[in-house]
Amino acid sequence: MLDKTNQTPFDTHYFYQGVWASQLIAHNFPVYHVDIGSEVQFVSIIAAFVPVFFVDLRPLLANVPNLRCLSSNILQLPFPSNSINSLSCLHVVEHIGLGRYGDPIDPQGTAKAAMELTRVLEPEGNLYLSLPIGKPRICFNAHRIHSPKRIIELFNGLELVELSVTDDNGSFLSNVQLNESWNAEYACGMFHFRKPRS
Repeated sequence: MLDKTNQTPFDTHYFYQGVWASQLIAHNFPVYHVDIGSEVQFVSIIAAFVPVFFVDLRPLLANVPNLRCLSSNILQLPFPSNSINSLSCLHVVEHIGLGRYGDPIDPQGTAKAAMELTRVLEPEGNLYLSLPIGKPRICFNAHRIHSPKRIIELFNGLELVELSVTDDNGSFLSNVQLNESWNAEYACGMFHFRKPRS
């Protein structure tokens, strides 16, 4: 009875972030792509057009062409520094250090994850990141919500190429200015970062 609805329901954060990141990855057409802990449906879709290394704390026991699954911690990624050209991490870093997935409590979990993602990204490489943005707070033990400005600070070694948003009304807004989502309660910020060549 609960499925008898006038419209097909969907989670606007996960739906729009998947479209956003898939389009950018397809446009940039990397030799291979690395994803850290994102939704497995997203990973299966991009594996249809690019080889994918999927890294998650919990092993993904799937057998799909073009998809290699690795079990590892986002705070200790099994990749050399400056080695990944195309990297995604969608709706993940806000959970790090809150114990939700059995990880140790660490107030600096999101900041440490940002440092590790920055470390492995190669110069001129692309990072596609999403997480909740709005009025900063911790919803223990579910997730953190950050201001867009704070995310820029956490990834200060990278250049922001684009910020897109799913707002509190569930609308997708492409390529917004940083100050447009400051007062959101629970928006989804989609940050396309690139590591400069130094």
